[in-house]
Amino acid sequence: MPVFEREEYLQRISKTKEKMSEAGIDLLLISHPANMNYLTGYDGWSFYVHQCVLVSLEQEEPVWLGRGMDANGARITSFLSEENILEYADDYVQSTVKHPMHFIADYIKEKGWDKGSIGVEMDQFFFTHRSYVELEASLPNARFVDANTLVNWVRLIKSNAEIEFMRRAGKIAVKVMDTARKVIAPGVRECDAAAAIAAAQYGGTEEHGGDYPAIVPLMMAGEATKTPHLTWTDKRYQQEEAVLLELCGAYKHYHAPIARTIYLGKNPPQLMLDTAKVVLEGLQDALNIIKSGVVVEEVEEAWRKSIAHSGIIKTSRIGYSIGVNYPPDWGEQTISVRPGDKTVLQPNMTIHLIPGIWFDDVGFEIDASIQITKNGFEHLYDYPLELFIKK
Repeated sequence: MPVFEREEYLQRISKTKEKMSEAGIDLLLISHPANMNYLTGYDGWSFYVHQCVLVSLEQEEPVWLGRGMDANGARITSFLSEENILEYADDYVQSTVKHPMHFIADYIKEKGWDKGSIGVEMDQFFFTHRSYVELEASLPNARFVDANTLVNWVRLIKSNAEIEFMRRAGKIAVKVMDTARKVIAPGVRECDAAAAIAAAQYGGTEEHGGDYPAIVPLMMAGEATKTPHLTWTDKRYQQEEAVLLELCGAYKHYHAPIARTIYLGKNPPQLMLDTAKVVLEGLQDALNIIKSGVVVEEVEEAWRKSIAHSGIIKTSRIGYSIGVNYPPDWGEQTISVRPGDKTVLQPNMTIHLIPGIWFDDVGFEIDASIQITKNGFEHLYDYPLELFIKK
């Protein structure tokens, strides 16, 4: 069964259709797994083959089209009626003579949707160049337009039901970070710590089971702390080294990221202590101005002004929007907390602020996963904002 009420899905679809009408789009072809899930409830590890959801201005329900063996997954997890679940034969899969987009194009022509404007997600992970080429060749009377993040922007403001899911994810995130702090110690293999962290992510809490996160545990130790996106090895943790952790709790694919830094030993380098102090102050100053009506770039400006005295320069963004997602990323591809983002914060937007610093000599990560409110924000979980020193 889908995890939300039918009425919630219909409200999401209605908002999507409003965006489609504004953009002059008659038919929207969705391939991003999170957008498919958001609009229909569909939830399956099938995004390695071609699948999509079609949203037409002429029809109330969307249509799911995918591999035959995954169709029962759509029947189980989505709110869609039987007539709106279509399956293609397995000889379309990885074929050199036919392509699943031929099946999809034939259905579009059958419905008479091939003479209007078709929006496609041109820069999404699972919409390939060949998909576009085959669609374009098969639908010569259609006009294709880029609708890359149309649904992503609809997802930006969460319903109260979604916020509840993210708070459940936040409780899992606390358990996950507690597990990491407990198991990471000198002599322990990084892979064994990763296994314990993954068990905590999947196990969740007594009340709510966990889910697989869109990003695997990022766990940088020693020399690896000079960069943000490395995973574990089979090396053993060493005394007097730092460990950077970017982890997450996930519930029904809704995410609450959590990042912290641990120093294994009694004497953190002065550069690490100084960096931690500056970053923590900067993060707090950025949080202090957050409320509904604030422009996103103003949040980054508050951070930048706060750290200006330190000599630390961060050229990458310090945050982004989060919510429901699938591998390989938990970011929504909408808000980026950096100069030039003119998005106005509104209640029930959810943001991950992570002003990580990675020098050649030292790295430091800390974050805050928050819900925007009318007069400020609320953390999605309660966890100390500090450098953890494990003696």
